[in-house]
Amino acid sequence: MEPIKPQKSAARLVRVDATHANQRLDNFLLGRLARVPRTRVYRMIRKGEVRVNKKRARPDYRLEPGDEVRIPPLRSDDAKAPRAAPSRSLVERLGAAILFEDEHVLVLDKPAGIAVHAGSGVDYGVIDAMRLLRPDANIELAHRLDRDTSGCLLFALHREALLELQRLLADNRIGKRYQAIVMGRWPSGLCEIDVPLARYHLPNGERRVRADERGKPALTRIEIIDARADYSHLQIALLTGRTHQIRVHCQLQGQPIAGDDKYGDADFNKRMRARGLRRLMLHAQSLDLPGGRFTPERVIDSPLPAEFGRLNDSRSDLSLFKA
Repeated sequence: MEPIKPQKSAARLVRVDATHANQRLDNFLLGRLARVPRTRVYRMIRKGEVRVNKKRARPDYRLEPGDEVRIPPLRSDDAKAPRAAPSRSLVERLGAAILFEDEHVLVLDKPAGIAVHAGSGVDYGVIDAMRLLRPDANIELAHRLDRDTSGCLLFALHREALLELQRLLADNRIGKRYQAIVMGRWPSGLCEIDVPLARYHLPNGERRVRADERGKPALTRIEIIDARADYSHLQIALLTGRTHQIRVHCQLQGQPIAGDDKYGDADFNKRMRARGLRRLMLHAQSLDLPGGRFTPERVIDSPLPAEFGRLNDSRSDLSLFKA
């Protein structure tokens, strides 16, 4: 008896409507192919199996109304087991962490250690929990925070609000302030870092960022809250919104953020863990929203996490920092 071959589905042609305008092609596909592994989705794009208007397209192609997306035939063995869902306790925890909400936007005080969306090795993210919390809204992330960064995370509650927030963010009209703990005493005269950044990938596919004069402009402004021999507590304003911008700019200064496992200093991280700091010490402190059709004119603040207060309330034990 011949082995039964896995069945294939037929190719699909999907016409993009206004609700998905400006959405990235990869995110559009991932939303429709939830049970297909991400690696398979990206391979389909890379090999040209996915077409937009009968042409190859990059994963970051922004869809336009009327675009015709060809989704290739999928075999039954392309499907994966259903992902784990966010727990009820997590959904309730995030519901209690909402800082602001109206009919257009929502701002969440994201805890450190929770990814904003599913990815490699992560079954679900904050967005999945928020969709369970607000099932009647077309809730979408307006921007991103790293998994280990806490603080203000902005959502749109409908498509029109999302497009408006994306325009405001692209024009740097939404103010974003952070607080961070970095290695060593920050120079009092260093108030601005203006170094272009570019993304790249490690051989294992992990995304990283580095200084590159051919990269995108990146401007960070710094104000010192407290500077000691062993560490500094900074307030940081992002004038641009590049991936890992604060983390890389601090690394380039030679004063990486405490707890940074990508760009940090291993010895410094070890010493800070001895003082009870077991997370990336980067907190999205506030969002400054401009008044507009879908945004109120107001500043939304996130309370400073307890770790920052514990560190600043105690005197430095310099013996921990001796070579």
